[in-house]
Amino acid sequence: MRKLFALAVALLVSMAAMAADDVKITISNNLDFARAEEMVELDEATLKGMTGNPAALIVTDADGNEIPSQVTYDGKLIFQPGIPAKGKAVYFVKAGTPAKYDPRVFGRQFPERVDDIAWENDRVAFRCYGPALQRNGERAWGYDIWNKRTSNLVVEQRYAGELDPEIASVCKKLRDRGENDLADDLYNAVSYHVDHGNGMDCYKVGPTLGAGTTALLENGGKDIHYPKCYVDYKILDNGPLRFTVSLTYGKETVDGQTVVESRVVSIDAGSQLCKCVLSYDGLTKVQPLATGIIVHNENPSAYVLNPKAGYMGYEDLGDPNQYKPKYREKQNQDFGKIYVGTVFTQKMASMEFRGAEGLPGACGHILAISDYKNNEPYTYYFGTGWSRNPNTHFQSMADWEAYLAKFSKQVGNPLKIKFLT
Repeated sequence: MRKLFALAVALLVSMAAMAADDVKITISNNLDFARAEEMVELDEATLKGMTGNPAALIVTDADGNEIPSQVTYDGKLIFQPGIPAKGKAVYFVKAGTPAKYDPRVFGRQFPERVDDIAWENDRVAFRCYGPALQRNGERAWGYDIWNKRTSNLVVEQRYAGELDPEIASVCKKLRDRGENDLADDLYNAVSYHVDHGNGMDCYKVGPTLGAGTTALLENGGKDIHYPKCYVDYKILDNGPLRFTVSLTYGKETVDGQTVVESRVVSIDAGSQLCKCVLSYDGLTKVQPLATGIIVHNENPSAYVLNPKAGYMGYEDLGDPNQYKPKYREKQNQDFGKIYVGTVFTQKMASMEFRGAEGLPGACGHILAISDYKNNEPYTYYFGTGWSRNPNTHFQSMADWEAYLAKFSKQVGNPLKIKFLT
């Protein structure tokens, strides 16, 4: 009996020691290219249970060096490993207080600019439009692109310059005195529509799907029911590695059905593409939907549709009428080429170019179309690259398509994770 008791105690001590051990994680890559800046997601509660339920966890590489990590709103411990082609690497999760990491993502609502929500990482930036703009009567419904050519976070800085009250006051005084040229020059000196060294906003959205927005189709799939602006939002994650926002849209009537759309949009450090998970509530039948990218008149055929590989892409040349005529010769040279793309996690029924009238400066959309059932999550990725960003090396449509193809392979072949204690 004493021996059995001693064995039981020893077993309990051994199990307790095991629970307090570091968790060894082997991450394997079955593709023929290296995987870096790709996010791994692990269940935080499970890992805490395996490490003695500490207050916080850290991640280290095989040499014991801590690497940046984040716990997300939905209880995932995320980090970015580096895995060689057809290879594997070892990481450890252990109890510890994470270091203070430099943020590589950021986003917030900007009520000072008619309720925009803008977000960014170290490569790209985006925004969508809110209720204040909707009330103003302006029609801008799709995702907007803010080109970047720096790894710094710039969204706050850009809004601060564009909306500087002192600059606005001086501009007004100049215009009141009839000195419009001086007022224009002063505004351009701070505007985010001009590249001051970190990039610019020269992408035109208007009443379109912009850079990869999804919409239901109605009237037998012939017409796009544009989703307008969001009516409510909640920031779920804000760095250092992932930004996530939940967006709710107003009630819409689609083929006689009262529908409400919800989206969760996130962006990870180092990625050109955002992830979007959306759903519609209120549908009483299967409804076609389409994810679209606006095709502008200046480059009407510079797109690629690849339903087999699960992506589509477009080369946009920027809005040629963004500036007053006196500035266009110089400023339009800074537009470069804006690459826009979407990647899908499911097989789409079709992809097509669909022309349309009444789209300012545009001739139609490229669309990826599928059937949708009420309240089912629909997941895809949308994003951009810019030819003027020296950190990303997109100089042609071939470069951009190669990125989309690679990203699609990564989505279809997630890194394999094995736990050992």
